[in-house]
Amino acid sequence: MGCDTEAPDGYDPGAYPPVAVTVDIVTFTIVEDQLQILLVRRGQDPHEGRWALPGGFVRPDEDLETAALRELEEETGIVARPRHLEQLGTYGTPGRDPRMRVVTVAYWAILANLPEPRGGGDAADACLFPVVKVEADALHLAFDHDRILAEAVERIRSKLEYTTLAAQFCPPEFTISQLRRVYEAVWNARLEPGNFHRKVTRSPDYLKLTGDHTGPTPGGGRPAAIYQTGDAEYMSPPLTRSPTPRSTYSPRRKPRPPKEPPADR
Repeated sequence: MGCDTEAPDGYDPGAYPPVAVTVDIVTFTIVEDQLQILLVRRGQDPHEGRWALPGGFVRPDEDLETAALRELEEETGIVARPRHLEQLGTYGTPGRDPRMRVVTVAYWAILANLPEPRGGGDAADACLFPVVKVEADALHLAFDHDRILAEAVERIRSKLEYTTLAAQFCPPEFTISQLRRVYEAVWNARLEPGNFHRKVTRSPDYLKLTGDHTGPTPGGGRPAAIYQTGDAEYMSPPLTRSPTPRSTYSPRRKPRPPKEPPADR
């Protein structure tokens, strides 16, 4: 039996102020051992020219997740299905959008081996940025996207403490060193290799040995064992995040011009 979509007698939708619904998506990937996020440069007002999260208005005939993936494809050219997609939260502070009252539903996603993004739709450009750069307030995103991004970063960092999501950044077969570099990139921290190896291999059903090994190493070390992900969703026991940052962002300084030689007197 289908649902009755007709408005009940006496209901007047015009009696209520209009509210629009949008979606925004925070897309994480790892490039050169750094956690990166995908941003678009807005091609129109409001906030034309500023960087923002991919997103836009939800169409009447689509659900929220479908809208988020559509906007990601339209504004960045990314068609790959995320390895992980999760709703982050709802943001509806009055005045967050100067056009009208807009409530946005934010998602966060993991996309490994991200292809080169390209701007499209309402986006003039699309580019990857290191998370540490955004955390250093070097960009100042449009709308309230700084807040959304900060909460998404904290969500993924905390999830890696007690879930097995880190493996979603890895290829289907990987070494413990590759997995450790994922944690180091997301947490922006250095981890002691032996301690990390012991904890992740003792977590039940997190990893499965494939029986294969890497080839000989240049330094003559032992070949590393190759693993696949197991069936576990949670770490047992959880890993503890390092409080010491591995690196911080500092903008490149322009070189000082050479001093003029003293004039002859």
